[in-house]
Amino acid sequence: MPEGPSADEGLLTVHDLVQRVLATVSPLPDFPQPLMESLGMAVAEDVFAEVALPGFDNSAMDGYAVRSEDVAGASPETPVRLPVVGEIGAGQARILALSPGTAVKIMTGAPLPTGADTVVPYEWTDRGVAEVLIERAPTLGQHVRRAGEDVAVGDRLVEHGTVLGPRHLGLLASVGRATVRSRPRPRVVVISTGSELRDPGTALGHDSIYDGNSFLLAAAARAAGALAYRVGIVPDEPSAFTDALSDQLVRADLVVTSGGVSEGDYDVVKEALSELGTVWFGKVAMQPGKPQGFGVVGEDRIPIFTLPGNPVSSYVSFQVFVLPALRRMMGRLPYERPTRRARLTHTISSPPGRRQFVRASYQVDRGGAFVQPVGGHGSHLIGDLAASDALVVVPEDVTSLAAGDMVQVLRLDEDY
Repeated sequence: MPEGPSADEGLLTVHDLVQRVLATVSPLPDFPQPLMESLGMAVAEDVFAEVALPGFDNSAMDGYAVRSEDVAGASPETPVRLPVVGEIGAGQARILALSPGTAVKIMTGAPLPTGADTVVPYEWTDRGVAEVLIERAPTLGQHVRRAGEDVAVGDRLVEHGTVLGPRHLGLLASVGRATVRSRPRPRVVVISTGSELRDPGTALGHDSIYDGNSFLLAAAARAAGALAYRVGIVPDEPSAFTDALSDQLVRADLVVTSGGVSEGDYDVVKEALSELGTVWFGKVAMQPGKPQGFGVVGEDRIPIFTLPGNPVSSYVSFQVFVLPALRRMMGRLPYERPTRRARLTHTISSPPGRRQFVRASYQVDRGGAFVQPVGGHGSHLIGDLAASDALVVVPEDVTSLAAGDMVQVLRLDEDY
């Protein structure tokens, strides 16, 4: 892959790498999916109603179906008595028509019999069984849900690209849709590399650390709507990494690795993939997250992101580069997380020519939104990362921001 314009000699800009990613990654093919499987996914069709809601005139109250003209003069002083000729429960419609001068006991949701145009609620009656005493006159059509008053046949219920939530699924099920076309959840394989890594719950040696990155990245992928598969730790051996990657490609729509992409002697990811010629490795004008790799692997040209090993660098890189790819695969717009404006509480310095992402806490009070930097700049400070819910974005051409300045903020826990 050729280098794009850079903010500093030898560095690719954040913008150019994002565009490269979006040009490489394609939306996954859509297909009909069961409603519950499509929750949180973007619908890939316009859905139109094939039935009306309600599908028939029905009662909005428990009471009596009547003709309004038969009870027009009802009052406590001059109640109206009508014979009750039957009862209709929801889903138990055995009375299809109502004769003038009679009433039918009716339950909420039950179909209104032909000839009836109004429902008198129980509260306005003596709840009679053979005969009912009505002490209040309803208006014409009162307490009746008319067929199609909510949804008419042919109404567009869901527009292409809509992210389906619980209310959408309830609506689609209510009009009889068992499936809806949507793109599947991308299958994301997450691989951590490093001979020093150990799984949580196991014993540590004097030179080993627990593998937090794979949990961090797999959880971030799952939070984005993907299916995440966390692979066991891969040691600093190129052949071990190559074997693990080959084994995983069968179930991957996208691969994310962490570690092994810098300039060290044991950067096995870079060593193993550089020979393929399909993965770019280089430096990006950002902090944290300068060393990056991106390309495709395998016969099916599966996108792969090789992220730096420090946890903050890895997480920021996921938010900036991997998240837009996942959203493109799922057909969700916008691809990139939108920025918010907030007032900065403390001064920030930033290196020239780099886009800096500063961990921060975002809050809103009566004076508006404000953001407070959290911790230091170290890319290993995962405790500070966990205490943050936002990233302040410092542009490449800005070297300092003062307290009180309005800044651009990425809210990390915000759905969009």
